[in-house]
Amino acid sequence: MEKALTIIADWLDLNAIDTPDVLVRGVSINTKTIQPGDLFIPFKGEKVNGHQYVAQAFEKGAAAALWQKDEPNPPQDVPLLFVEDSEKALQQMARAYRNEHQATFIGITGSNGKTSTKDLVAGVLSPYFRVQKTAGNFNNNLGLPITILSLDEDTDFAVLEMGMSGYGEIEFLSTLAKPHFVAITNIGEAHMQDLGSREGIAKAKFEIVAGLQPKGCLFYDGDEPLLRPFIQKMNDEKLVPSINTISFGSDPSNAVSVQSIEATENGSEFNVSGLINDQFMIPVLGKHQVKNALVAILIAQKAGLTNEQIKDSLKNVTLTDMRMQVIPAKNGSLFINDAYNAAPTSMKAAITFIRETTIRPEKWLVLGDMLELGDDEQKYHEELAEYITPQDFAGVCLYGPRMKWLYDKLQSLFADAQVVWSENDYEPIRNTLKSSTSSNSIILVKGSRGMALENVID
Repeated sequence: MEKALTIIADWLDLNAIDTPDVLVRGVSINTKTIQPGDLFIPFKGEKVNGHQYVAQAFEKGAAAALWQKDEPNPPQDVPLLFVEDSEKALQQMARAYRNEHQATFIGITGSNGKTSTKDLVAGVLSPYFRVQKTAGNFNNNLGLPITILSLDEDTDFAVLEMGMSGYGEIEFLSTLAKPHFVAITNIGEAHMQDLGSREGIAKAKFEIVAGLQPKGCLFYDGDEPLLRPFIQKMNDEKLVPSINTISFGSDPSNAVSVQSIEATENGSEFNVSGLINDQFMIPVLGKHQVKNALVAILIAQKAGLTNEQIKDSLKNVTLTDMRMQVIPAKNGSLFINDAYNAAPTSMKAAITFIRETTIRPEKWLVLGDMLELGDDEQKYHEELAEYITPQDFAGVCLYGPRMKWLYDKLQSLFADAQVVWSENDYEPIRNTLKSSTSSNSIILVKGSRGMALENVID
């Protein structure tokens, strides 16, 4: 973004300013990462008031800053825009910039796989177009506006991740971004404590169609029956006129389905049938990642890429760390680091992958607590025992207070030496892996972000 401060003032419905020649080249909410030319946006939080950092922002090269009208003692002789509410001002600026931007906007949501799908979509398009994507987890009511305002003016595709914890949040993000394509990767159990049921989660995720452009396209997990009533209702009531709905998944009844996945140490090779018929490869492991790749393939086809172009770019995509990331250990064993997050659906998918893979003969699990599951959290942890047998796994290491429930279930199945549980200390798990694994071993590491299981690998 490169806009005169007068234009930004117009976006915010503010009166003329005294410094019309100031040029803004981006936005920032953090003086640690601010760049020269940024517009600094201070927020008033419960513990920190960003207004106290405005002077520092100018010292680091800020072109201008917002200032809430109810905040006393604004600095003098620097370009300020006085607003009623910094958060609403940020969103209003993003809305104005979005309305004049010519990029194709893509919105992605889902209980699991949002970031991986974002990375896959951006990765397949990047060799052929100017592509920008959500940085990190900037996927909420603050992060998404910042992402939009960070788009270069000549960006061809903007790939936007959309997260939520309650009703109405995805709808807000979608109507702000006005996407041309949207994707729902799956419906899991994350945020169960806020939304009460998987049906509630499906309803909240389906809000992504709220801002979908006419003649746009919704790609959705066709293996998930909870989405079908919403698809049917949208089609019957024509809630979004003239849009296409395309299902993807493992079931052959989907518009695009994946068949015969082969896992190697280099990634996953798989066949696609339906609207697209061909063989593809991604340098990522896991059946769920292959499903995510279907979204990238479909969007790339909509963008006009040939199958050969799609194949070439998919081979070289890079996912954000800790998403089925392959990490060789010093003793020759192979870690699969999927420790960014976990919910029952993604946990079962990852365990199933390790159980079925032929990459290494000896298989280990390192599992951490699944958080934010509400009243049924004990049941969800205990149910994992159905996927874990001594015939399939050489050992299981469990971390966190909630994993005690799974530990109790597994003790009757495994010998004591094969199952380790630690409530809050990584060292017993590290020691077990050091002494018991070898070049024959493949080790899945997965848990909710709050468990920081990458410390086991380090």
